[in-house]
Amino acid sequence: MLEKITGTFSDIIRTLSGKSKITEKNIEETVEQIKLALLEADVNLRVVRRFVNSTIEEAKGEKVLKAVDPGQQFVKIIYDKIVALLGDKKTDLALKGPDTQSVILLLGLQGAGKTTAAHKLAFRLKKDGRRPLLVACDLIRPAAIEQLCVLGQKIDVPVYKEDGAKDAVKVSKNAIDYAKKNGFDTIIVDTAGRLQIDEDMMKELVDIKKAVNPVETILVADSMTGQNAVEIAKSFDEQLTLTGVILTKFDSDARGGAALSLKSITNKPILFIGTGEKTEDFEPFHPERIASRILGMGDVVSLVEKAQETVSAEEALKMQEKMMRNEFTLQDMLDQLQSVKKMGSLQQIFDMMPGLAGQISEDQIDKAGLKRQEAIIQSMTKKERQNHLIIGPSRRKRIAKGSGTSVQEVNKLIKQFEKTKLTMKKLTRNRGAQAKLMQQMGASGMDMSALGNMQLPKGFKMPKGFKF
Repeated sequence: MLEKITGTFSDIIRTLSGKSKITEKNIEETVEQIKLALLEADVNLRVVRRFVNSTIEEAKGEKVLKAVDPGQQFVKIIYDKIVALLGDKKTDLALKGPDTQSVILLLGLQGAGKTTAAHKLAFRLKKDGRRPLLVACDLIRPAAIEQLCVLGQKIDVPVYKEDGAKDAVKVSKNAIDYAKKNGFDTIIVDTAGRLQIDEDMMKELVDIKKAVNPVETILVADSMTGQNAVEIAKSFDEQLTLTGVILTKFDSDARGGAALSLKSITNKPILFIGTGEKTEDFEPFHPERIASRILGMGDVVSLVEKAQETVSAEEALKMQEKMMRNEFTLQDMLDQLQSVKKMGSLQQIFDMMPGLAGQISEDQIDKAGLKRQEAIIQSMTKKERQNHLIIGPSRRKRIAKGSGTSVQEVNKLIKQFEKTKLTMKKLTRNRGAQAKLMQQMGASGMDMSALGNMQLPKGFKMPKGFKF
């Protein structure tokens, strides 16, 4: 996610942070680097010019040049400017109360991911206590209705459809009546797209909007199209007055041009981002968190939220107690590895960690190594997982054969496990460290020590002061 721009900005920030003195020359050189990074990220030229001019103007003021820590002050200015580009603050859906209907109209070109976004949004709203209804108004794309029905069934959300219908406006009107009679408070209308904007599509969308009177008119755009997404948003906004944007395929976007240009050019907020193929891979857009990731500062808040969704408070408490009693087992280690997997791709997790964002690419992560670790523990008996001390040479041979690995790899995993246990034991003797660990685990909802067992790229050095 945004690997290219994050890598460049991370280098810039590291250089700046170490400077005890900032000169006008430093500022100009740094801003030139930022300008090139933004242009390479496919950010709109007007946006780049505004960013550069305002950054130079503010950075050359006395606030930076005469600051106690000028490097950090300059970094703060860059951070604030990026947050402003992304939209300043998170924007929530303008939904009415649960006793009143709220209609969300989704628009976009064919292939942008409208149908998938519709079901992900329905899933999120259902989790929030709403009663969503999906409406199939894409009567053009073959199998669009069938796709929406399959996705709706997957999340147990009903889909309103009319087999053989030709008039999307009529279908949308009938769906509103159906929703009223059956107590649905949120109606998500999935509309037809085209390979390019045309007059017929726009007329149909305008008529549907008049018919359903939505509280939100949202464009679903492919973030990987960069500036094209911005131009598409402008075209839709002129005809339909958008209230916001959903950016899909954000996890595959290495550049970030769409996200960094949209708000400045269209004045429409990014509401959600699609971060993967799973139903849960759909997040509210937090400008300050994304800005933090872009600058290589990580995103601890999102990491904590993901962990809380994966592990219940009760499970986290049990794990805390086991660790404090030095009862951590290989079974617990397996549970932790599997919990981390549920949180999303390892690339996304590393990108949320301060000091690691933008430093490790997807192809550097030893996914096969993680699978081998899981296979090794899964090849152990229940007794062996509970007490690793009984795993002698003959058992290690059997485990290696059963997991399709080598005895050396089995030995390596057990050593890693013993190291983790030793760390836990030291913490139990140190009340201050113990309290800190309890606090961290209570916040995150899980023990992140599982990440410490991951195979980092050869030659990679942890940032100073960073520990799992």
